[in-house]
This record gives sequence, C-alpha cells and structure tokens, in this order.
Amino acid sequence: MKLVLRIKLLPTPPQASALEATLRACNQAANHVSAIAHADRTTDIRALRARTYTHLKDNWNLGAQAAQHVIKKTRDAYTSLKSNLKAGNLGKPGTRRHKAATGKPLTFRTHAAQPYDDRMLSWQTERRTVSIWTTAGRVKHLPYTGSEEHLRLLDQYRRGESDLLTHNGQWYLMATLDIPDPPQNPAPHGFIGVDLGIADIATTSTGHRHSGRRLNRTRANDRTLRTELQKKGTRSAKRRAKRHAGREARRTRDINHKISKHIVAEAQRTGRGIALEDLKGIRERARLKKPQRVTINSWAFHQLGAFIAYKARRAGVPLVHVNPAYTSQECSRCHHIDRRNRPSQAVFVCRSCGFVEHADLNASHVISRRGWWVWVCGAESQVPALTLIV
Repeated sequence: MKLVLRIKLLPTPPQASALEATLRACNQAANHVSAIAHADRTTDIRALRARTYTHLKDNWNLGAQAAQHVIKKTRDAYTSLKSNLKAGNLGKPGTRRHKAATGKPLTFRTHAAQPYDDRMLSWQTERRTVSIWTTAGRVKHLPYTGSEEHLRLLDQYRRGESDLLTHNGQWYLMATLDIPDPPQNPAPHGFIGVDLGIADIATTSTGHRHSGRRLNRTRANDRTLRTELQKKGTRSAKRRAKRHAGREARRTRDINHKISKHIVAEAQRTGRGIALEDLKGIRERARLKKPQRVTINSWAFHQLGAFIAYKARRAGVPLVHVNPAYTSQECSRCHHIDRRNRPSQAVFVCRSCGFVEHADLNASHVISRRGWWVWVCGAESQVPALTLIV
C-alpha cells in the first residue's frame, strides 16, 4: 500500500531562502517547458527533452536531475489534462470551459511542489536531517520532525521520490512509503454496515451514530460567510475566503479521520468486516432539489470512504462494497421494500411486518446483511491501490 507522509522541515532563514529560490526557478522552468509543449502540441518526453533540457540547465541553473524532473512534471500535468478532457470533466469540445482548458499553456504556481529523487535528496534518519539540492548548492544537515509513528514508518518503508513544497511559510517533504499489507482476516464474524447521511454522517449497524447536526449548522454558517465574501469581491475579502476555505477543509478532514478510525477499530476489535455502499456516480443519478444538492454534495463522503478503506487495509479488516439501491426503503427484518416505509427522514416503519426503527440504523442493518452475502458469494471487494497523504 502506498502512503505519503508530510514531513516538516526546520530550515534556518538562509536555508529557507535557498529552498524558495529553488522552487521559483523550477516552476519558471516548468512554465517554459509547458509553453513549448502547448505550441508544439506534443507531450512526448523525448521531444521535450531535446527541445528544453540544455536551455533549462543554462538559464535557470538547474542540475541534470532537476531539469529532468521539471520536464517530467510538465509532461505529467498535460497527461492529467488529457485524461480529464477524455473523461468529460472539463466540458464537451467547443464549450467555454473546454476552450479555456485547452486554449493556453498550463502554468505552474511559483511555489508548486517539486519532485526529488535519491540523487537530489538524501535522508540521515538517525540524525533526523536531510541533505537536499538547491540552485544555491547542496543544503546539508537540514533537520526535520514529525510524530514518532510517522518517523518510524519513514525509517522502515520510504521508497522512491519525495516532493518539496511550502505552505503558510512552513516547509515540507512529501515522502512516499511502500508499506506491505498485513494479512487480512479470512473469516470475519459478520460485517459492520455503515450508512452515510446528513443528519448523522455515519451510522453503524452496531448502534453508533456520528451526529452531524452541530456540524451542519457550522457548514451552513460557512456557506453564508463564503457567499458574502464572494459578493464583496475585494482583495481582503478574497484573502479571508481563502483562509476560511483552508480551515473548513482541515475540519472536514479531521472529522472524517476520527469517524473512520472509530469504525475500523471496532471492526478489528470484534473480528468483523466493514460493508459500505458503492456510491460511485451517486451525484449524477440522484435527483434532488437545489438546497438538498448543496447540503449533500458539500460533505466529503468519498474522502470518508477512502479513509475507511485505507485504515481497514492497514488493520487487515475485510471491506466490501454493496449495491446501494433501496437500502433506505428495505426492512431489515422481513426485507419488504416500499417507499412508504419511510414516513419521515428519521423514522422507518415497515408496511408489511410493522417493524419500527430509526431509519439510518435500519439502513445500516440492510447494508450489513448485503455485505455478508457479497462476502459469502465470493465477490469480496478488491480495495484499489490507495495513495493517502497523512
């Protein structure tokens, strides 16, 4: 399993200046390569090297490996653009959005991340320092820090490239780890069904409800503030909106981490697996009123599912995905399906057997049962290779 650790660097002011100058030079060089790739309509790595390699070394003081990584970074950015265009994520050909994406070269921010390989970056794990290439020369004995668990994983499993980046005046290395998967539980004692929702972000078949009521009020206030700042449109309003968006994303990530950790820990402790609904494409299929779309689509359910998946994989907990059709309308006792079984958002009353239960808890039991049958029938979910940033 791929895991990406964010390791904090502790540079002195002169070292930080050297790192900043390096990022600026690399990204200016990447913009030069991007302009040539756009003008020549090519993303062939050999063609780009022939056109730009010597120029990058001479004009931006890049070393051989740095120049190679700048060219590769640019090629990868155009490959991602091509994939998004092919998937229709940037509109259909001829639309304004499609033209905006293809009508000019891709540009890189001044402080966009720059990849480093082991010839440009060496780790002294015992001293907790790194030696890193910059345009001003090699910076040695640069200390880094992190949690004890992360540093232990870094010592054991670091493989491949690391990315240098800066955020809010702090410097980080994004180190890639290749962690072996632990043995999976071959015979789980049932499955914990997880129903995702709005009033309760996650409800498990074991009776745990992770309430979202207070969070929904906070999110509503966030949307109101964001709308007011967008209407104001001043530079200070834009800066404030950017800072607020960062806090909002960090809060969401923190809550999703806590919920996923609790669910996986319970499954591991009780020897059970986890069953999730396969919600891929749900936004396109669901027909909702505009206020409902804003509420549902603004929460990072995909992120929560990804956190549960990678934590389950690290813990050896089986994970399955089930068909989400009618989970909210099916009775977990007699399995009768009827739209009228949901007289309100929070209440489930079976029209056939009279079973009464909280709607989300009933749905989690349905998901749990479906997860068990998916496992028994031999169609256990193959969790994709994940790359998580922690």
